[in-house]
Amino acid sequence: MLMGRSAEKATIDQVLADARSSRSGVLVIRGEAGIGKSALLDHAAAAAADMRVMRCAGVEFESTLPFAGLHQLLRRLTGRLDCLPAAQAQALRAALGLGSAAGGDRFLVGLAVLTLLADLAEERPLLCLIDDAHWLDQSSAEALLFAARRLETERVAIVFAARDLHAPEFPAPGLAELRPSRLDGAASADLLALYAADLGHHRRAHVLREAEGNPLALLELTTAQRQGRSDSPYPAISTTSKIEQAFADRIGRLPEQTRTLLLVIAADDSGDPATVFKAAAHLGATVADLEPAERHSFVHLREDRLAFRHPLLRSAVYHSAPVSRRIAAHRALAASLHDDRAAWHLAAATTEPDEYVAASLERSAQRAQERGSHATLARAYERAAALSPDPRDRGRRLSAAAWAALEAGQVGHAGSLAERASLHLTEPVSLGRMAEVRAMVADLQGDLHRAHSILSDAARSLVEVAPDTAGRMLVQAAGSAWVAGDPAAAEKAADQARTLPVARRARATAHLASTDVTQWSAAVRELDEEEDEEEPESSLRAAVWAACLTSFLRDDQRALRRAFTVEQKCRTQGAIGVLPHALLALASSQLNLGRHHEARAGGLEGMRVAEDTGQPRIRAHLAAVLAHLAAIAGERERHAELAAIMDTVDLPDLRREAARNTIMLELGLGRYDTAADRLADHSVEHELPGSWLADHVEVAVRAGRRETADKAFTRYVIWADHIRRPAIDAIVSRCRALMADDRRAEPHYRHALRLGSAPFEHARTQLHYGEWLRRAHRRVDARPHLRSAVEAFRRLGATPWADRADSELRATGESRTASHHEPDLLGRLTPQELQVVRLAATGLSNKDIGAQLFLSPRTVGYHLYNAYPKLGVASRGELARLDLVG
Repeated sequence: MLMGRSAEKATIDQVLADARSSRSGVLVIRGEAGIGKSALLDHAAAAAADMRVMRCAGVEFESTLPFAGLHQLLRRLTGRLDCLPAAQAQALRAALGLGSAAGGDRFLVGLAVLTLLADLAEERPLLCLIDDAHWLDQSSAEALLFAARRLETERVAIVFAARDLHAPEFPAPGLAELRPSRLDGAASADLLALYAADLGHHRRAHVLREAEGNPLALLELTTAQRQGRSDSPYPAISTTSKIEQAFADRIGRLPEQTRTLLLVIAADDSGDPATVFKAAAHLGATVADLEPAERHSFVHLREDRLAFRHPLLRSAVYHSAPVSRRIAAHRALAASLHDDRAAWHLAAATTEPDEYVAASLERSAQRAQERGSHATLARAYERAAALSPDPRDRGRRLSAAAWAALEAGQVGHAGSLAERASLHLTEPVSLGRMAEVRAMVADLQGDLHRAHSILSDAARSLVEVAPDTAGRMLVQAAGSAWVAGDPAAAEKAADQARTLPVARRARATAHLASTDVTQWSAAVRELDEEEDEEEPESSLRAAVWAACLTSFLRDDQRALRRAFTVEQKCRTQGAIGVLPHALLALASSQLNLGRHHEARAGGLEGMRVAEDTGQPRIRAHLAAVLAHLAAIAGERERHAELAAIMDTVDLPDLRREAARNTIMLELGLGRYDTAADRLADHSVEHELPGSWLADHVEVAVRAGRRETADKAFTRYVIWADHIRRPAIDAIVSRCRALMADDRRAEPHYRHALRLGSAPFEHARTQLHYGEWLRRAHRRVDARPHLRSAVEAFRRLGATPWADRADSELRATGESRTASHHEPDLLGRLTPQELQVVRLAATGLSNKDIGAQLFLSPRTVGYHLYNAYPKLGVASRGELARLDLVG
């Protein structure tokens, strides 16, 4: 019976009810030890009699084993892996030790878990209970959280329970939390009245005072009172420590061999009775010695596993034992096992360097790599390094640990490992590889100047002995300086590379930071031609870079094709970590081409995946694309939210993007003076020009600031002359028209319209020309241009621009209202619905779509069900005839 937990039970009951109604839910129960987290999980299990219930629990000594928690949860479901998409099935088989990983993305296991849970929930609603989540191995925690964040309509509920204090962190940002409070006086008294009626009033009052509302403390301190502990043996320690000490006191009264057997169970990581009793036999304990512990309900056999009644019991048994007995228990377990666990138990029993044990752990690390667990790989190599007698082996193993930690997303720890490895390495190339790790860490942490310095300094010692490695590092150094907005540092890196085979590539990379358009455009074309020659099929990141280079040159259709190709490869290969980069390139190309709905859908997905995979810089750049779209749409609040995300990463290009987006917002809303005031913060002569300068020209003209308009236009023309694209030349002509007197403007407007440009820019030209024609009293001529502009703006979701064009249209005497305009089909869909519908129109099944979008098939079906009536269709077969580009 749960006392004083009505609100908590109601919250859990609602999560279960939602799952039964096809609204998946996730809850993280947090609190101190003994507060009742496990009891609330038991309540959830009892309340889910009509659901499939799956349980697992993190165990301290399993936290070093790859996917130990996931194996515990899914071990009875391996027969269902064949139902998963091939790449997901292979990843999950490897994670569960049933095959080898194919070098895929570490988040692919999480996607496989999502698909598997969704498949199970098709049969009946599913409840997953994960106790002691703070002790989950990192690989299992990542996979479960990745799946949890993507649940929508699968009839799945997941409830985690994690300790707050005196335990590792279990970060789960974005998931709902439940924090049970300590019991109040009345609930505590009711609990004691039920379980401690035999104690006198004074002794119950003493327990109430010591327990401080912690339910487990109330029960265990009551037992201590019954056993004669009438005073307070631990008045000045935390409630958790009081509980653990109470357990230790009770354990200390057990027979010695029973304590030995309990210690083996506590030191074990599986609860497998055969393993436990075999190891215990080495220490003189037998199965019969378990009976006293069972009588006191310290342990029980559940699902063929020996388990402690409460995690603090395990902790009390283990930590109250002398170090010598703990070492003996681990040695006995190592002697009883013949897998990776033997190596870890041997390591736990080793107190000084030992090459045999270190080599055993290294072999364990290699097997962890086969299962795709980079976190376990890092921990195994790190522990092996600590046990290595030879400094050279220590450095080599720390080096391997650093790379594995980086792959596992342990960015700060990877940097620390690389620094420690460098203290033991002497060979220049090995030291250079650790410099690359430290530079990548600095890059991911946003310190690009430091990344540049690390790479440049390390390359000096490699120029003679490893010129290819030195060249690669110097190209990376120049790139870091470019992104950091430091042209001098970029040139310095290129100077260092002048005698190396990559000299031209390094110089071209450095020139990306130049504000000289001639120099910049030549560099981009040179790098673009190199990518064409190499055809980087083997590297997804190289393919993303190729798409970006093409986009810099505003070859928008080619950039779109490149970005789309690499995006599809990321999805089919399960390269979830690279996907946000591909989606950024794709969304940028779509924005340039006026395909705003698609850009918004891809940008939102990219931001979500970037957040899940710990890539704040890419997330901020995706936010910049979405902020630009929000500015065009006149969505001031949404624009501010996205600008705040951009502000979390301090880079010059993001600061400039934020300013340009704000100018676009004010321009669209007709706040020309406010927008022009913001131009004062820009010195266009000291920035690389780009398409954004056309907005500056328009703002300055509207605000009557001719000198500012002239400067912006001059820089824009220089850039356009180097880009040489008809769509860009069309905008040049529009700017000429805006700046010309009324007698000379029309030819420029007509030339711009003949050249054509992306839908949004073309509609802006039609709007300006229509305004000019109306001012010239040519109302009939103005109407078709304004009418077309209204319709285009409406389709693109550019509301303030559409309103302005509509106002101009009415001023010509046109009575037609917005409601008569052609409906925008894509604008009716949510971004997620748009992505699903586009893939469904190609004939993909729900399962195939789910595999590409990292959704469950049921969620895909839900989005299609909602999209059909919005599009006026009744089945996926009718989607193929719709125009789904935009």
